[in-house]
Amino acid sequence: MTVPASQLNPYHKFLGDARPHDVLEMTAVTIARLIRNSDHAQLTRAPASGKWSIRDILCHLADCEVTFAFRLRQTIAEAHHVIQPFDQDGWASPYPALDARDALDAFGAFRRWNMLLIHAVGANAESKPVVHPERGEMTFRTIIETMAGHDMNHLRQIENLI
Repeated sequence: MTVPASQLNPYHKFLGDARPHDVLEMTAVTIARLIRNSDHAQLTRAPASGKWSIRDILCHLADCEVTFAFRLRQTIAEAHHVIQPFDQDGWASPYPALDARDALDAFGAFRRWNMLLIHAVGANAESKPVVHPERGEMTFRTIIETMAGHDMNHLRQIENLI
């Protein structure tokens, strides 16, 4: 049975026709441009109770990049590895004590490292399978597409908050 892309990658709709590698290459640069003139108040203001500020989104992106780094590497190194989901709200508890620009710097560094890996393994790794316990079997390529769609989702949120 073929699983629809939207089930394997919940961010598929945000990616649209964009090329995943292009999105991944440009996200940190785009965010830096978007927040260039933002002050601390603008970066830490939540749009509503229970919603994330720009700082929170940037911290989340940095955390996710660490998670994606691990998933990409395990997919390459281990046969049919089972991905470990994580509780993003639980991970978010320290965000109020962190700085938005530090989070962006961390995200950019992790992203650069992940892109070096993605380019190093090339197209041969794209079909390597991995299992997500909530979404089913996917591939290295699906992880890349998820990363890019996730970026697009949060880029839109940041644009709206600016």
